[in-house]
Amino acid sequence: MKTIFISTGEVSGDLQGALLVTALKRLGAAAGIDLNIVALGGSKMAAAGAIILVDTAVISAMGFWEALIYARSSTQVRNIAKQYLQTTPPDIIILIDYIATNIQIGNYAHTELPKVPIYYYIAPQEWVWSMGKKNTQAIVKFTDEIFAIFPGEAHYFAQQGAKAKFIGHPLVDRVATIPSREVARDKLGITEDEVAIALIPASRKQELKYLLPAIFAAARKIQSQLPNVRFWIPLSRPDFQAEIESQIKAYQIDATLITQNADLVLSSADLAITKCGTVSLELALLNIPQVTIYRVSRVTAWIAKHVLKFSIPYMSPPNLIAVKSIVPELMQDDANPARIAVESLELILNIERRARMLADYSQMRAVLGETGVCDRVAKEILSKI
Repeated sequence: MKTIFISTGEVSGDLQGALLVTALKRLGAAAGIDLNIVALGGSKMAAAGAIILVDTAVISAMGFWEALIYARSSTQVRNIAKQYLQTTPPDIIILIDYIATNIQIGNYAHTELPKVPIYYYIAPQEWVWSMGKKNTQAIVKFTDEIFAIFPGEAHYFAQQGAKAKFIGHPLVDRVATIPSREVARDKLGITEDEVAIALIPASRKQELKYLLPAIFAAARKIQSQLPNVRFWIPLSRPDFQAEIESQIKAYQIDATLITQNADLVLSSADLAITKCGTVSLELALLNIPQVTIYRVSRVTAWIAKHVLKFSIPYMSPPNLIAVKSIVPELMQDDANPARIAVESLELILNIERRARMLADYSQMRAVLGETGVCDRVAKEILSKI
């Protein structure tokens, strides 16, 4: 039996990890390789067949200040991972994003387990917003190879001295399995004359505080102007259900919370109002017009701007990939109910604006590689075994 250790965090990392675990299990079985996959991850990876040491999806945070409440938990996660690696050295280590924890794990494994190869799949976005080269240099030092999901990512790390290969983006595989718009609307009971808007406020606890109120207040404004609108909310985490249901009532919006088959919500929507993140790219690949918002605490925003001099041209993945403004990005004070409602109504009512966004989506899609991404990564990893 061969053991693979995978480390990732957050809901999006759990999704990407699950896609990889599924491919590894299937191709490993076909090749006659008995795999034991142990991971830091979440429920999706567990469902795919990984043994989860710690559920890291529930301790994710956005922002410097916000992450402090999870500092102790994050330290415990790292200690558990290091103890596991020390007592049960795997055959291969795979790191997925999760920058702070994975850099510590990578450094530890490189020093203490020099014979165990380390591969980074979906490296941290240092190639976009590197604030100094410390993290980049660490990744280059302890990583045997980087499987890059963006061409820019592969180019950046190769320039810094890493062995890096563009493998394609795994969401290209994922969206191919999501039901079509027609099937999704039929399953959800959405009529032809109904305007379906997906509200995607949170995958982290802090987002319930910083994003949900603005999104729901905007939905109420939109509802007052579009009598045939209905809102659909895919549940990202079970522990969010009670809070979201309470806020639906508080804001008096005609919304349905979907706890199972959440992909149907994405595919069926005429528009999405979404937090900035991986889901924004999913929506783009599904050709769903969207408005993205990003808000953190004022303390975090001040530190980023004045202390770290944080400045990048775009935040949302579609805009970053295309290096142009495809989807509206409303940040901090601009992410207010009035602006969100205006941008949303424009995308619903202005046919030319929608068409332009869809055309830009098509151009962006062209640089993400062909389907079969997860299988290609899995084959690379299994070939090392």
